[in-house]
Amino acid sequence: MSTNPGGWPPQQNTGSNRTLLFVLIPVLAVLVIAAAVGIGLLARGAVAEEISGAPAAAGSGSAPRNVLADGAVRIGEADAAVTVRVVLDLQCPFCKAFEEANGKVLEDAVRDGSAAVEYSVISFLDRASTTEYSSRAGNASFCVADSGLADYQGWLAEMFARQPEEGGAGLPDSDLIDIAEAVGYTDSAVADCITERRYDAYLRTKTDEVLDSGVNGTPTVYVDDKEVTDSAALLEPNGLAPVIAAAR
Repeated sequence: MSTNPGGWPPQQNTGSNRTLLFVLIPVLAVLVIAAAVGIGLLARGAVAEEISGAPAAAGSGSAPRNVLADGAVRIGEADAAVTVRVVLDLQCPFCKAFEEANGKVLEDAVRDGSAAVEYSVISFLDRASTTEYSSRAGNASFCVADSGLADYQGWLAEMFARQPEEGGAGLPDSDLIDIAEAVGYTDSAVADCITERRYDAYLRTKTDEVLDSGVNGTPTVYVDDKEVTDSAALLEPNGLAPVIAAAR
């Protein structure tokens, strides 16, 4: 991937020697290199201070409902002519930029039946906050999906609208519950799932599988299995719309 924007600077995956390399769009490349030199490699999944909630026991990865075998949350008709796959981390600022540019495009595509969207939420940016926000938010994604898919895209939009800055505490679980309730996930089971971090082990397993598949940055976007590498399509307002239209 040569032009796809990535998340936080590279991080080493706990339990393996793999290092995630991010190659941002050219205008940001120099800044990213400087940041990587100054900050160094960050270990994914390392224990952070002030962790909210208790992670599930290692290896307990029970699967949520309404999720594909690869961990993606599919929104839209089963026979949609086009499938868009978005790999993202909810702490990733470039994923937020993608959502701001194309979130409505994807909602409209699902609504009019022109495309289905598969959201593959992964977590490797825990050290970008002091509370493992990346994995807590990723767990919340599975919690709301387990409850139902009708409000999922609205939930995702609100999560990015309230994305915390890197290096801070991250949103507390109470805020994650408030966001879920505000968009329609009012079942108390969702709140319990968030505070218990019920799908933490599942999230980490699926993250490793996605990274092993060759994804090396976020957001990574595919339209009918073809990666979108044009930065304009990813980051300019409604930039993905003509790519989806061309694939029909």
